[in-house]
Amino acid sequence: MLNPEKLVKELTLKEKIQILSGYDAWYTHKIERLNIPSLKMSDGPNGVRGDGKSGKSSACFPCAISVGSTWNMELVNELGQELGNEAKAKGVDVLLGPTINIHRHPLGGRHFECFSEDPFLTGKIAIDYVSGVQSREVAACLKHFVGNDTEFERYTVSSNIDEKTLREIYLLPFEMAIKEANAQVVMSAYNKLNNIYCSSDENLLINILKNEWGFDGYVVSDWGAATETIENALGGLDLEMPGPVEYYGEKIVQLVNNGEIKEKTVDSSVRRLLLLLERTGAFEDPLQIPEKELENPDDQILVQQAASESMVLLKNDGLLPLNEENIKNIALIGPNAATAMIMGGGSAQLVPQYVVSPLEAVSYTHLRAHETRGN
Repeated sequence: MLNPEKLVKELTLKEKIQILSGYDAWYTHKIERLNIPSLKMSDGPNGVRGDGKSGKSSACFPCAISVGSTWNMELVNELGQELGNEAKAKGVDVLLGPTINIHRHPLGGRHFECFSEDPFLTGKIAIDYVSGVQSREVAACLKHFVGNDTEFERYTVSSNIDEKTLREIYLLPFEMAIKEANAQVVMSAYNKLNNIYCSSDENLLINILKNEWGFDGYVVSDWGAATETIENALGGLDLEMPGPVEYYGEKIVQLVNNGEIKEKTVDSSVRRLLLLLERTGAFEDPLQIPEKELENPDDQILVQQAASESMVLLKNDGLLPLNEENIKNIALIGPNAATAMIMGGGSAQLVPQYVVSPLEAVSYTHLRAHETRGN
């Protein structure tokens, strides 16, 4: 087994910077000279997309806002385990999920990717989600750190949050998942926090995350969220994604050679990525494999269970449960009746294993009920 600490000493400065600079959309650089493999990351949180090029399908799990309505932590852990299995099949070392931002802004277009408006519930779900994923030697990535509540002017908006609110609402789920589930990766958000970019916020990434909470994994930028160089490096950002990079790479090499950034700062970040490679078993068994599809009937049962348990009945005036004997016609109204809308796009987009529209589901159920009564 390779020793990450020894590797840090053997790497040249240029090789160290390569490791901290994404190679392409999903991979980090590999250093063949020292047998250091690349890391492969893939979007979640409701499935494992892979690299988006293979065309291979993946199990599409209910979105986070649905999972948050189940209040079933054992089920969440099972979902995490299956996501870990899917990641392995796609050769993925790091699943970019769960998304544990809080439903706070009425125009938050990605709230469906987040579990709840309640920070404690979100934290409890994150613990079991992360534990499930990482039980399969796949790292889970908590995102987006922190206060990422709106898509409006996502690259420039500042979430201005006082210390008490920040600690009790926005940071709590991240703290819980790191301290209780040992989440191994954190993704910095696009937005600013109190007018400082989250990818450059020394207090957030170093003082709180790494020092106070004892986080020993790596911090990766959201894709395109690294918009500064020296500020990012000194602020605690370990890896710029995607590649080819704009702000790390040769720019960091020059800053180190000029004495504006200490090489030990670079070493700290390199050490974190090498530790992740060790934790996921990548040194012994790099997941350099063609992406494949898993055909597990139990996944379909698990997906259906999660979707069913997410349904919340607020009030019943006696109509439910429906009496099939009295039903003659069922009306499905709207364009989505015949076209299943099961994904929200962006990070939550993948090739699903199968899709059933409401019309198909109701028609099949009605037909089966009719056949059963006929027999």
